[in-house]
Amino acid sequence: MSTQRQARAVRLGPRSLAALALVSAVGVAGFGWPFLAPPTSRLSAHAQDAPWLFAGLLVLLVAVVAAAISESGLGPKAVAMLGVLAATGAALRPIGAGTAGIEPMFFLMVLSGRVLGPGFGFVLGSVTMFASALLTGGVGPWLPFQMLAMGWFAMGAGLLPGPDRLRGRAELALLAAYGFLAAFAYGTIMNLAGWPFMSALASNVAFDPHAPVATNLARFLAYCLATSLGWDLGRAVVTVVLTLTLGPAVLRALRRATRRAAFETPVTFDTPPDRPGSEAPHMTRVTYEAGP
Repeated sequence: MSTQRQARAVRLGPRSLAALALVSAVGVAGFGWPFLAPPTSRLSAHAQDAPWLFAGLLVLLVAVVAAAISESGLGPKAVAMLGVLAATGAALRPIGAGTAGIEPMFFLMVLSGRVLGPGFGFVLGSVTMFASALLTGGVGPWLPFQMLAMGWFAMGAGLLPGPDRLRGRAELALLAAYGFLAAFAYGTIMNLAGWPFMSALASNVAFDPHAPVATNLARFLAYCLATSLGWDLGRAVVTVVLTLTLGPAVLRALRRATRRAAFETPVTFDTPPDRPGSEAPHMTRVTYEAGP
């Protein structure tokens, strides 16, 4: 069993961790405000406007987090890998468009977050969802919520235990279990983003800003069962199947690319010696650190 420390494309510093914690806290409020705000609050009085306000705020905060993480060490090599993986994920997403749960991009986000770490995973998930929205024309008030949710999804894979030592079937089982549960979690929190847009008069499963929390919770569970359970189950199953079948090859490829990129290795350049016959021939070694 290998015990070599796995390289990370991005090392999260105090500033990026603080920014990530801030945007996650605001994201929790943005997703869960129907259960956090009492019926008598001003927020509940503007139930149709609140999702738009949170969407605008999340756009700014996700950008701040991406900038903070980039400042903490997203070098040229990591940017190149980010571009390749984000483009691949964006290209995979339309494959299952309109088909219940066939979304192969999710397994790529899980494996990429696992190999490249939580910081890179968050940026990759957010950028991939943004790129895929531009590719498929899926730009709307739901996009910031999708970017944040996918960032959490990929970041969570990077936080799983044993990144340096766990390999083989045990690692695949861990990633498959995470992908299965996280696929349902992603669908559930995205339901929270769209559920308040429904008019309470249109359906008995819609959000009612004047109802108590227990009533709205029952409505939300019924809404999830009626609208997204089949899709979420399909997404979870596809993620598990692709992780178990293609996972070993993809993990090897990602780890090989990570080793060759040598994100954490200093880059050195040797200047040639002085011309023959010069008074003081010498060789100068200039070292540039690849990250902070």
